[in-house]
Amino acid sequence: MSAPNTNIERQKRRHRPALWGMAIVAVFAALVFLFNVAFSVDGDGPLDAFFADDAPVLESDPEN
Repeated sequence: MSAPNTNIERQKRRHRPALWGMAIVAVFAALVFLFNVAFSVDGDGPLDAFFADDAPVLESDPEN
C-alpha cells in the first residue's frame, strides 16, 4: 500500500540535503580509492619504507 497523501515535490525538497550528503561521501570515497590505487601502483607510498626489506629492524636487548 502506498501513502494516501503523497506530495512528491515536498519529498524531493526534504530529501535534497541527504542526497547531497551521500553524493559528497561517494565522491570522497572515490578520491580515497583512486589515491590508494595510485600509491599502490607507483610504489612510493607513505608506508613503503616500513614494509621494505631494507627497513631498519628494531631488536630488543636480551641482556636487560
